[in-house]
Formats: sequence, structure tokens, C-alpha cells
Amino acid sequence: MENRKIISSLLFIIGLALSIAFIIKIEFPQGFEAYFKREYYNQFGPLVISVELLIASYYLFIGHKKTNFALAFFGFTALLDLVFSQLGLFTSIMPLYGTIVLSICALVCLWLAFANTFKLKGLSPIAAIFSIALGVFVELFFNYL
Repeated sequence: MENRKIISSLLFIIGLALSIAFIIKIEFPQGFEAYFKREYYNQFGPLVISVELLIASYYLFIGHKKTNFALAFFGFTALLDLVFSQLGLFTSIMPLYGTIVLSICALVCLWLAFANTFKLKGLSPIAAIFSIALGVFVELFFNYL
């Protein structure tokens, strides 16, 4: 239980620091119609991924039964941002430091989720597929649609 709280605290601190860094980079446009353009909403993609990390780390800290799903959802979303960007599907606005840090956290979270390291409710195959589908949706929503 001690290791779970240490890992979740580290992930929470990383998620909080990245959330603050990504909020600072958001540019709010002048005029009403600019809020309905795609460029405005694209700015929120990195913030959403870091908030997913915050939620997953909080669930891990309290030992919530949906922890493994939240960890997998964050992990797939963060890695899909990197994969889709490398495949040329879109140009991610995630800064390089965010990509590196979130990819490392994503690999750790996916390992924790699929290995069920802390003996929380296991991740079913349907939940794993659903977390991948949600990750794809989030990435396409903020970067492609």
C-alpha cells in the first residue's frame, strides 16, 4: 500500500506540473467567433491528457475500483498522441518535454493497469478495448476533427 501511494503521488505531481504548464500556454482569442475555430480547441489536447493523468493518479492513491481503467485510458491516450503524430495523421501541439514525460508515465501506467500490480479490480478485455477507443476519440477530437 505504501508503494501505491508513493507512485500515485509522483504521478500526481507530474500531472499537476504539466497541467499548469499547459494552461499557461493556452491563448485566449479576441472576439466571439474565434472561440468556435478548431485552432482554439486544439490547444486543450495536452491539458486533457495531463488531467487524465491527474485523475488516474488520484484513483490510484485512494484505491478506487476503476483505477486500472483510468490508468489504461491515460496510457493509451498519451501514447496515441505520439504514435499518430509520428504516423503523420496530424501534427501534435504537445511540446517535446510533454511528449517525453507523458510517454514515460503512460508506459508505467499501462504496466500498472495490465499487471494489476496493486491488486485492484482487474482490467477486462472489454474495458481495455474501450480505453483504447476512448483514447483514439480524445486524440482525434483535439487534433483532427
